[in-house]
Amino acid sequence: MRGLPVIAAEFRAIGTSCRVLVTDRAAAARAARIAQGALGALDQVASRFRADSELVRLRKDGLPQRISPLLSAVVAAGLRAARLTDGLVDPTVGGALIDWGYDRDLEEVRALGDRSAAGSCSAPDARGVPARASVPGWRSVRYDETLRLLAVPPGCTLDFGASAKAFAADQIAARIGAETGAGTLVDLGGDIATAGPTPPGGWRIGVQSATGDVLQTVLGTGQAFATSSTQLRTWSCAAVRRHHIIDPRSGAPAEVVWAQVTVAGSTALEANSASTAAIVLGREAPGWLVARALPALLLGVDGAWRHTSGWAGREAA
Repeated sequence: MRGLPVIAAEFRAIGTSCRVLVTDRAAAARAARIAQGALGALDQVASRFRADSELVRLRKDGLPQRISPLLSAVVAAGLRAARLTDGLVDPTVGGALIDWGYDRDLEEVRALGDRSAAGSCSAPDARGVPARASVPGWRSVRYDETLRLLAVPPGCTLDFGASAKAFAADQIAARIGAETGAGTLVDLGGDIATAGPTPPGGWRIGVQSATGDVLQTVLGTGQAFATSSTQLRTWSCAAVRRHHIIDPRSGAPAEVVWAQVTVAGSTALEANSASTAAIVLGREAPGWLVARALPALLLGVDGAWRHTSGWAGREAA
């Protein structure tokens, strides 16, 4: 049966909730296999928390090394996010995340309690920044996409948490659409990509708060969406609640001005790059988004909403 969307799969992978919908019930099983297989492969090559992942096993000596096609695509996506945001989204923040205590799977981090007490969170200096926290900068990474050669600066830890999930949503949606012919929506923890025929009336997409409440429902007609939040991936470091979005300019978690930012874009990667950059920019985010003609919905920590041009007005969920 074609037309109205059906759920092909709901599961957890790469540390987040995953949901796949298709407009053809006959395509559901295949769509589920494609999504689960793709995310399993992504975790194997790009996880920062698996000792056996290709990312963790990379040399950090500044010398070129050949990487797998999948990790090459992940690196390319991460560097594209950096270019799109003039470095506000930077894959070289891994060391800073570790210094702030995010050195393993988030559930394990939380289970250990305050990371400074556990000895895994550097004591902050007068600015509140851990003494060892540093961000080498994305331009220090040398990468030849044609030859798949990557040179990681000495001591640099790469982290693609701000781009790999969105990249995967785009790739999985495109593959399911191409292989099944069905309309497809892939939602990986708030990074949403679609492909193929749109269901009648469009995709109904709920913008959720950190507590899971649907704050607004928007209709997707081919665009991608991404939400970045300062409220979900949090832990305690030096007796202060921290979040996972690092400001590359300071090496510290971005100032918490926005509880979350949702952006619509042509791809999930572009939307996520912009929503993450908006969190980093704080009060400057609305102007930055407007200058790039990006429709966005920003929820302040004070509960106030801000819209940029092109974002539909709020409607009942």
